[in-house]
Amino acid sequence: MKRYFLFALLFAAAQTAAAAARAKTSGQPVPGGEKSYSVSKVLAAAYSGVITPAAAEFMGGAIDRANEEKYDLLVLELDTPGGLDGSMRDTIKRMLASKVPVAVFVYPQGARAASAGVFITMAAHLAAMAPGTNIGAAHPVMLGSMPSISGGKDGGKKDPMEDKVLNDASAYITSITQQKKRNVEWAIKAVTKSDSISAEEALKTGVVDLIASDLDDLLAKINGREVAGFGRLAVKSVKTDLMLQTGRQKFLAVVTDPNIAMILMSLGAAGLFIELYNPGLILPGVVGAVSLIMAFYSFQTLSANFAGLALILLGFVFFIAEIKVVSYGLLTLGGALSVILGSLMLFNGPSLGGLSVSMNIVTSALICLVALVAALSWMVIKAQLRRVITGIESLTGKKGSAKTDLKPGGTVFVEGELWEAESVSGDIPAGADITVTAVEGFKVRVKKG
Repeated sequence: MKRYFLFALLFAAAQTAAAAARAKTSGQPVPGGEKSYSVSKVLAAAYSGVITPAAAEFMGGAIDRANEEKYDLLVLELDTPGGLDGSMRDTIKRMLASKVPVAVFVYPQGARAASAGVFITMAAHLAAMAPGTNIGAAHPVMLGSMPSISGGKDGGKKDPMEDKVLNDASAYITSITQQKKRNVEWAIKAVTKSDSISAEEALKTGVVDLIASDLDDLLAKINGREVAGFGRLAVKSVKTDLMLQTGRQKFLAVVTDPNIAMILMSLGAAGLFIELYNPGLILPGVVGAVSLIMAFYSFQTLSANFAGLALILLGFVFFIAEIKVVSYGLLTLGGALSVILGSLMLFNGPSLGGLSVSMNIVTSALICLVALVAALSWMVIKAQLRRVITGIESLTGKKGSAKTDLKPGGTVFVEGELWEAESVSGDIPAGADITVTAVEGFKVRVKKG
């Protein structure tokens, strides 16, 4: 009886082990509640740059492709200084809704996941970093805002809007880190105090799951790791596909930089100034119009402040008016002030770092525009003061001869034509040399000599 009982026990154990082995390769639950998830088809997508709508489109497209084409794992290789709050949230929503586990890998060495990158990394099913990378500094800022002189330590009052954005960001990252069971305390410090740590410290404090030198090392180290909602990863015979940004996405990433947008707008204004000064050149007008449209697209994508944009356009109108109306520099001064104020007001939405309008760019563009307007205005004034060299007005000062006696009226021969003339220096005999002193209608006044 004891032998029969022992034999039955061994048979049951063998059956359980066989079921566990089959489950690890099939992804079915393992007896005892453990579940295995096989990883053999991996999609890797690398993004380096500011988190903008173009970045959200690329990373969202990678998540969609991983789900639609039945990949087992998506690896987002990330290197970012931060970016727009809206683009970050769009990416995280797609990531959390993914039916395929998403691993965010801060890579290559020397890369960083700052500001918006912290949120994206924390929202991943697996968070990894390469040696020599860092993560943190997720304090939200207002785009285009000037730093406070007083600061919080001196008792200066905080902007209520900034407090709302900060509280919202803190609650958001708390929710993400709690769901992913990562270091909530540090995540809050990263948002409220701009705390930043190295890869080694991030691993030690539970901010990320592991450190890997490259993609192959990452895949090797996640083998056997438990991922909530998927089970224990079983990585073997991996086939890896790479996903790169399209030319359109790269172009939009460049255009949606606030500094590039300012340069495009300045270039567009300069082109229109030149075309208005000398109509018919075509090329400056075409380049200016295209540049302005691209700048408007960029500002719209970045949620630019309408009042700031209107002030910049008003400044350009003042510059154009200076070319047509002599205001002794008043219109140019007004245009410069409008552009400066508009640039400061252009962005007032929340950002998670990485996006700002450089005052060096604004100053350089403004100096170039003022110089261009001054040069065109000088050319206009110079043209107005220039002596007339065509038409009847050009006869003043020209030499000729008396065709008939001038007593005092008569006819003179000037510039190959006969003109009715009147002497201002007494009688002049026919054939004598004369000089035109003035033109009145179609009659000239002359003097002898």
